[in-house]
Amino acid sequence: MAAVGAAVCLAVLAPVALAGCVDGDRADAAPGDVRRLLERRAEAVLERDARAYRATGGPRAGYDNLRDVPLKSWTYRLKDFDRDGTRATATADLDYRVAGYDRAPLTAERSLSLQRRDGRWYVTAEGPAEKAAEQLWDQGRVDAVRGTHSLVLGVGRERADLRRYAELADRAVPAVRDAWRAPWPGKVVVLVPKSLDGMADLLGAPASGYQGIAAVTTGEAGGSGKAPADRIVINPEAYGVLGELGKQVVLTHETTHVATRAVTSRATPLWLSEGFADWVGYRGTDRAPEQAAPELRRAVLEGRLPATLPEDDDFGFSGDAGGLARAYEGAWLACRMIAEDRGEGKLREFYESVGRHGRRAGAVEGALRDVLGTTEEEFTARWRQYLRDELM
Repeated sequence: MAAVGAAVCLAVLAPVALAGCVDGDRADAAPGDVRRLLERRAEAVLERDARAYRATGGPRAGYDNLRDVPLKSWTYRLKDFDRDGTRATATADLDYRVAGYDRAPLTAERSLSLQRRDGRWYVTAEGPAEKAAEQLWDQGRVDAVRGTHSLVLGVGRERADLRRYAELADRAVPAVRDAWRAPWPGKVVVLVPKSLDGMADLLGAPASGYQGIAAVTTGEAGGSGKAPADRIVINPEAYGVLGELGKQVVLTHETTHVATRAVTSRATPLWLSEGFADWVGYRGTDRAPEQAAPELRRAVLEGRLPATLPEDDDFGFSGDAGGLARAYEGAWLACRMIAEDRGEGKLREFYESVGRHGRRAGAVEGALRDVLGTTEEEFTARWRQYLRDELM
């Protein structure tokens, strides 16, 4: 049975190039045949019709892997088609929505191998296009666990493990709602791959860049409100070694990014977006600065007090774990200082004011002046003193 309200459609963005022609087929017929093939394939996915899916070709694992994913829509848009006799390759944009979570489709570029038999085209293989990131179902069968405010999708994980992620996410959402008063959907999708390598493949980046990173949040920054729901992607290796509080702080931090995405823009420096997310993560806990900022405390005690707030480059996954930790800790303490000195409402107002500016130049300076009544120089000096007071 089709999912309620599920949408199936197939569109063409531009004329599709055709290379080669055999057996008397009209040169312009093959792309149209493949479009209809992909339309049937999309319909089979949405209607959970294994037989219809197999009739379009390819291994059954492609269907079984995503059978547990609750889908609202699934659409292929054919982009390129290259034929060589009875075989062909195609590139298509796959637009899909997870039911109940995505406000607009997410797009994944897919590569398809095709073969023509008995006058019909069949898919022989489907996967991510060259340089495109994998989808979770490319890594194996996806299991889904639904929480009150969350959907956890995992590959190669015990369901009890996925339920634990859902419990943590379900606690994170109310905590973020209490700290961030602006409207947001109040739900999150968490992806749990098998390993660090699986996480990196989902992000389309080398695994070496994410060692020691417990989780990241994907999604578009900036303000239409129509962007798809973000994905919180877990690194099970780094996340698994955290204690209970650390795991909760990480998921609350990442959920904050989901909540604030609509007002986070290119004007927002990373010290503010990451520091605010950490502030929400630690809010309501009893973690003192000397406990939560050990790397920065060590630097301050050694006389290496930072001269400026962290730059965006300081948050890069460069392999300098100590420098990255100090950047996060300094950013957190900057936001904590604003909340203590001026109140949580002013911190939220400052965050929104910076994001509304639209461009980096002048955004922080303007918000410091208009919201906090200070200058960048005065704010930095106050922050440096705050580090001394809290960490020495």
